[in-house]
Amino acid sequence: MSRKGQKGGSKGEKAADQDQRDDVLQAVVLADSFETRFQPFTLERPRCLLPLVNTPIIEYTLEFLANAGVEEIFVYCGAHTDQVEDYIRASKWCLASSPFSRLEIIKSTSRSVGDAMRDLDSRDAITGDFIIVSGDVVSNLPLEAALTAHRERRAADKNAIMTMILREAGPYHRTKARRTTPVFTLDPTKNRCLHYEEMSLKQSSRYVNIDPGLLPDHSEIDIRTDLIDCRIDICTPDVLALWTDSFDYEAPRTQFLFGVLKDYELNGKTIHTHIITDQYAARVRDLAAYDAISKDIVSRWSYPICPDSNLLAGQSYRFQRGNIYKEDGVILARSSVIERRSVIGHKTSIGDGSVIRDSIIGRRCQIGKDVTIEGAYIWDDTVIGNGSTIRQAVIASEALVGSRCTVEPGALLSYGVRIANDTTVAGTRRITASDKTKALVNRAASASSVNEEAVVGRGGYGYDLVESSDDEDDQADRIASSGLIYNLSHLNISDSSVSTLHSDDLSDELPRGHRQSTSGSFTTNLSEGSHDDEFHNDAVAGIFDALQRGESPDVLQIELQGLRMGVDADYHRVRRALVTAYSDHIQQSMESISIGISDMVSQTLKKYQIVFTRTMFDKDKESKPDQVDFLLLLQRDLSHRKKGESVLLFTAKELYSLDVLEEEGINQWWEDERSSAEAEMRRTRSQTQPFVEWLANAEEDSDDDSDD
Repeated sequence: MSRKGQKGGSKGEKAADQDQRDDVLQAVVLADSFETRFQPFTLERPRCLLPLVNTPIIEYTLEFLANAGVEEIFVYCGAHTDQVEDYIRASKWCLASSPFSRLEIIKSTSRSVGDAMRDLDSRDAITGDFIIVSGDVVSNLPLEAALTAHRERRAADKNAIMTMILREAGPYHRTKARRTTPVFTLDPTKNRCLHYEEMSLKQSSRYVNIDPGLLPDHSEIDIRTDLIDCRIDICTPDVLALWTDSFDYEAPRTQFLFGVLKDYELNGKTIHTHIITDQYAARVRDLAAYDAISKDIVSRWSYPICPDSNLLAGQSYRFQRGNIYKEDGVILARSSVIERRSVIGHKTSIGDGSVIRDSIIGRRCQIGKDVTIEGAYIWDDTVIGNGSTIRQAVIASEALVGSRCTVEPGALLSYGVRIANDTTVAGTRRITASDKTKALVNRAASASSVNEEAVVGRGGYGYDLVESSDDEDDQADRIASSGLIYNLSHLNISDSSVSTLHSDDLSDELPRGHRQSTSGSFTTNLSEGSHDDEFHNDAVAGIFDALQRGESPDVLQIELQGLRMGVDADYHRVRRALVTAYSDHIQQSMESISIGISDMVSQTLKKYQIVFTRTMFDKDKESKPDQVDFLLLLQRDLSHRKKGESVLLFTAKELYSLDVLEEEGINQWWEDERSSAEAEMRRTRSQTQPFVEWLANAEEDSDDDSDD
């Protein structure tokens, strides 16, 4: 009897262990992208270990999974497996304090995502629901809601095998793929994906081919091109079985997703979506996305994933006004200038007269005198000689750029490349010192091979990467993105297209000015009063610079939103900063340009109408507190400026004609006691009185016509 009892107890323990295993949330990280879009860098390093804002890309992915409650992780490696394994083994994720109970690195000879999925299925390592992500995902998304919805669907229907996390961001968002447009056909009543296609810039047809048989079975169908596919999928083990059954599938979307949806009548499996609107999620899929996501992180769109979260042990970034981040030990010459949206790593030195703008500089870099670096990415241990100019380029670790060199926008300099003095590197160059590339050059036909001296100058070292026919599509991606920088003038960017965590998500116990990182450390320590001053000064400087340079309204909107969210500023403070910068711009323009006040006001407001519109949210409401607040702030600011009365009049008229201000808002401002409480305020609004009276008379005439 004792044996039976023991045997029965053993079975019970096994069943309990199995149930417990089923509840463990697992994740599969595809550390190999099976692509060549980051060559020449990936000839020597895996993409997941390339630095993104001076932190390896895979750190952002693992941080996201830790916050999602994942307990077991399988990291699938292909190229450079030993480097990935060495890095992870030495990282915080393998310490006793790691949130992961299991972290297994799988070495594979897979040549595609499909091969990796079939290999994983053969290992029987997945015991229940699991998450598949690429090793290049950056996200602050809490997954609880998506996991709950997935599990509820699964409980109701065992054929609901997968949930894709998609991000709503508009058709032209800068983190979307640029050469192809994913088209999702959805049933919004069930959050179910019915059909998937990708439209390429190369194809002549602009039509989606949908099976007519779908229409009678679904009362509503949405066809959407405004979704960013972050490649975050919540799956059941059935997904792996389908990969195994479909032995010829290699790509997760154009083949697997498309095929499963197309064969629904045969397999009966359904795939669903979870669309997010107020968190950040993106993939570092190519160099264009690398540039866009870097800027989002620096501008704090991805909060709390920011440089001063210090995700890596030993990092010491501090947030400064103007979205500048510097580590301890940075050495700056007295006449060097660090401008907005720049990151400087530990022990980097910058010489006299050098200017760093919109750039990310790694650790232990040596920047000489009179160097200009703008919109560039300089990785660790790089040397830049005196008098050189680098714009919108990527220079990898341990590279050297000589004195008086010019690196043009779009150029890529890989590890250990040396550029000789007085050399100009064209924007089309992808230079590497890899022996692999040297062999390719030597084997290439004489017409397509490039002499190294013509590429790196006399005394330099490096080879221009030779394109193979297999790389043509990736090269097209690179050309389409115009190097690293985008023209944002055509983007449709709204407050909801990119977001950070709401203030409600932050602990109520945290005083204002403190932001808690995912590792539990505080990222800044400022008092509330200094926050107000710092935000106002930074915002005014940024807006004024943008107005003076004539930057795109969308660029200005992104910067303003980033500053606002960085300190959780309310819109009163945003309007105050906008008014100050606008008045400064108008006044300086009047003094330096022979143009009338009316024309200057009209030109400025017509171009930046959207920026003003998005600071006031009381349209179609009876009370107009935002419009009143804006006009009072403008009136107060102009009361101390030359010709302030005229600027106020022309601004009110232009914003009314642009439908930014409403008649009710202007009337409520005029009747507000604060607008006439002081002599200066009454004087400033004096020239606007005829306009206000005209509005009243126009309203009366309209009422009379209605009565007639």
